[in-house]
Amino acid sequence: MNDLYADIYEIVKKIPAGRVTSYGAIASCIGSRGSARLVGWAMNASRHLPFFIPAHRVVNRNGMLTGKHHFATPETMRELLENEGLTVINDQIVNFSEVFWNPLKEPGIEKKEF
Repeated sequence: MNDLYADIYEIVKKIPAGRVTSYGAIASCIGSRGSARLVGWAMNASRHLPFFIPAHRVVNRNGMLTGKHHFATPETMRELLENEGLTVINDQIVNFSEVFWNPLKEPGIEKKEF
């Protein structure tokens, strides 16, 4: 695992149950604002790790479950989020702005600079 992925995983592990963040918010936090796709690739790769990364809590900037096809089934991501109390309709988080978790506003998480 490379250092950038490790940084991404450390942030994702801090997302509280019942909350979500976006690929772009994580990219901004690691000092690579335009690298939302890189975060997506890291989420996809996380399923092969020997430890759990709550990748289901990372969605696109509109709250859409764009990564759902990288789980065991396309329904798995939605089911995991609903098990945490979130409502998902048509593959989109309901009340997205209310459950959005911004890593840059959390104590102990500092923006990285390259």
